[in-house]
Amino acid sequence: MNKFEQALVEKIGEARLAQIQKVTVGIAGAGGLGSNCALFLVRSGFARFKIVDYAAVDWSDLNRQFYFGDQIGEKKVTALQENLRRVNPDLVLETPAVRINPENVKSIFADCDIVIEALNEGASKALLMETYGNSGKLFICASGTTGWGNSANLITRRIANRVFLIGDLRTTVNPDYPAMAPRMTVAAAKAANIVLSWVIGEADNPAELEIGY
Repeated sequence: MNKFEQALVEKIGEARLAQIQKVTVGIAGAGGLGSNCALFLVRSGFARFKIVDYAAVDWSDLNRQFYFGDQIGEKKVTALQENLRRVNPDLVLETPAVRINPENVKSIFADCDIVIEALNEGASKALLMETYGNSGKLFICASGTTGWGNSANLITRRIANRVFLIGDLRTTVNPDYPAMAPRMTVAAAKAANIVLSWVIGEADNPAELEIGY
């Protein structure tokens, strides 16, 4: 157990940390939602991840994504590995730099307990939902997290026993409402909070929707 984990044990206890670290989290997309959600989960003690993204870091990403100027041009999954390990150096990370498609979608998160959809393209988002929405895994997706103002409308909806949807369901990226850090990180924190609550056994009531999230 490294020093970060020792300090975390003082807050949540050794039994909870052990429970958290048994879980493998799959994240589809390492952009504004995915990279920040990964950071929040690592800070919460999660240590096993598969993070999938084919893109490289660009200057246009730095206003909301967990990257830095000296990482421009690197694959996002490579840069994110480096940044997450600055919090916990003992993470177990698998980071395929590939595009998720109908041929690989069923296998790519097969070994994960939890899948978080953090993609931009509507067709890819739908593909993840079709594949993992009824898989028995905890599945979290998002729709409508861009712009600014009124973060209260970033609602968490429990649409099935193991499926959560975060967002206002209407706001899309456009010149009037670009993707910005405040609302994006609110959504990322909500996703991480669902995962943490689920794993430590506080989100097992199907009647609950956004209460507590």
